[in-house]
Amino acid sequence: MATDDPAISADDSGDTADGCVLPPADGTSGPVDAVAHAAQDAVSHAAQDIGTFIRSQRVAAQVSLRQLAERAGVSNPYLSQIERGLRKPSADVLAQIAKGLRLSAEVLYVRAGILEERPASPVRDALIADDAISERQKQMLLEIYESFRKENAETAQTELASRETQPDLRGRDTP
Repeated sequence: MATDDPAISADDSGDTADGCVLPPADGTSGPVDAVAHAAQDAVSHAAQDIGTFIRSQRVAAQVSLRQLAERAGVSNPYLSQIERGLRKPSADVLAQIAKGLRLSAEVLYVRAGILEERPASPVRDALIADDAISERQKQMLLEIYESFRKENAETAQTELASRETQPDLRGRDTP
C-alpha cells in the first residue's frame, strides 16, 4: 500500500510512522492469518492422527472398512474420510467407532485430543479391557473409581496438614 502521506506510509516491517500496523501487500492479514492457518493445520493434523489410528486398529482387528462402518452405524464414505484425515469425528461418532472396534472410547478420545491421557492404573486397565460390561458401565465405574481416589488423596492431604500444625503433646515442643 503506497501513499505519499508520511503519517501513514509503512516501512518494510509494515509499521507506519504513527504506530499502526498495515496488512502485508500480498493480501493476507499477517499475524492473524498465520495464527488462523496454524490452528487449521493443528485441527487437520489431529484429524489425520485419529484417522490413522482408527485405520491401524481396524486393520489389526482384521475388519474391513465396510464392516466397521456397519458396526459403528456410520456411512462407509464418512468413515473413509475420517481415516484419511478429511473429517474430524465428534465424541459420539468416536464412541460408536470404539464400540465397533471393541476398544474403549477413552482410548479414541485421548488420541483425538478430547481427553487428556491419564497415568496408567491396573484397575482402570482391567475395567477398560473387560468385555463383559458395556462402555457406559465402564465410564460409570471409572468415574466412581476416580472420585474415590480424589477423595482419599484430599483426606490424606488434610490429615498431613493437621499433623504438621498440631503441637507435639509429648513435651518435645517446649523450649
